[in-house]
Amino acid sequence: MSIRAEKVASIVKRALSQPISDFAREHNAGIATVTTVRFSPDLTLAKIYISLYGGKISPPKFLQMLEEEKYELRGIVARSVRLKTIPDLKFFLDDTIDQMEHIQYLLNKAREEDAKLKENK
Repeated sequence: MSIRAEKVASIVKRALSQPISDFAREHNAGIATVTTVRFSPDLTLAKIYISLYGGKISPPKFLQMLEEEKYELRGIVARSVRLKTIPDLKFFLDDTIDQMEHIQYLLNKAREEDAKLKENK
């Protein structure tokens, strides 16, 4: 990503973080965090990665709800960033935390098995 795209991504992330968090709270979706924003080279498409933790609705359902609110969120972006065109927003689930928890579980399990093997020798 170019330096300009990185700067714009940072501004968009800051602008959308609170509204998305509030939207999640209103719909009992848990804690929503904008983890990453990536732009296409021409700044017409923004990929917004969201981490969702502990809620009553599933993460895919929440992403669908965000898609339905996309035009309101685009308005927030338009007011926050001066661009020739308002970027299209695409929402994705950032499952990095789930992957980290799974890796930690596997490491703990391997340590336990290793300890059992050492005890049996």
